[in-house]
Amino acid sequence: MTTQRVVFVAGARPNFMKVAPMLRAMKAEGTFESVLVHTGQHYDAAMSDVFFDELGIPKPDVHLNVGSGSHGAQTAKVLAAFEEWLVAQPTLPRGVVVVGDVNSTMACTLAAVKLGVSVAHVEAGLRSFDRAMPEEINRLVTDSVADLLLTSEPSGDENLAREGVDPARVRFVGNLMIDTVAYELPRARALNVPARYGLESKRYALVTLHRPSNVDTAERLSALVGFLEATAERAPVVFPAHPRTRERIVRFGLLDRMQSNPRIRLTEPLGYRDNLGLMADAWYVLTDSGGIQEETSFLGIPCLTLRPNTERPVTVTQGTNTLVGDDLAKGFSLVNDIVEGRYKTGHPIDGWDGRAAERVAAVLAEKWA
Repeated sequence: MTTQRVVFVAGARPNFMKVAPMLRAMKAEGTFESVLVHTGQHYDAAMSDVFFDELGIPKPDVHLNVGSGSHGAQTAKVLAAFEEWLVAQPTLPRGVVVVGDVNSTMACTLAAVKLGVSVAHVEAGLRSFDRAMPEEINRLVTDSVADLLLTSEPSGDENLAREGVDPARVRFVGNLMIDTVAYELPRARALNVPARYGLESKRYALVTLHRPSNVDTAERLSALVGFLEATAERAPVVFPAHPRTRERIVRFGLLDRMQSNPRIRLTEPLGYRDNLGLMADAWYVLTDSGGIQEETSFLGIPCLTLRPNTERPVTVTQGTNTLVGDDLAKGFSLVNDIVEGRYKTGHPIDGWDGRAAERVAAVLAEKWA
């Protein structure tokens, strides 16, 4: 009998870290043949190819090459390209697995379910309750039509129950991001990345910023640069800039200001291991990334999130994360708490144990075999 195929979709940088452990676990479990589809939503080599190389992800079986575009255009291109590929197959796959909340997640879900293919959404149920975030719309749509909803933290189960989702569609599996952190951490530490930048262990801050609400207006981005300048007086700042963020820094005339500050190191985007190595040895992290809120909580690194909300509340209630929102004075006060040893330490989180991918593979074998 021919082995049934399950398709895994990766479109953007956060997806790759979650696909890698699932592919290993599926191979070990052995029920299905895994097919990897890369939509090309992140097409820059620094944001995509290097992650496949470092994380040991096999070369994608399919590359849709959709590239950039507005949210509507990009979603439409992914949907059309994925549907075209599906209908060209001799037989439809047993199921499609999507992760996270990017445009590719929603688009591939819609294409699959309209063809009658079951979809499993990994990291289901997360909600920021902010519909101005494109990711929130992607989450809501994906969860409303996917067949199997695999959750990573208690709030996911609670949100889906409140939305009236049949409990039979929901399974808690834990956090795949943590699988990759645990697997890659020894390799990341061995690189000794802080020394490359002349940084002393536990005496620097790592910064990541990419969300439109933070980088798309000169007023907000200028305020954040001022905040970084102030915090840099307490500890040097290293800032690997997302290509989109760097473009805004240049456009708003902030590049010279940042590069002239000896306490701020503005760098190109880093590979996964380099970034993890910097994060694991940082004093604290300033970010607007959901994934980094999770990684820092697992690593026990203080994290200040420059957003008014989070779709990962367990990182606040049990982890090391605090929401700063627009109150940069609060952010500076929290930096002082960290530097002076008053900041919270966090607690272990259920299912964030490096074995989430094994649970995903077991659920897919149970539901789809």
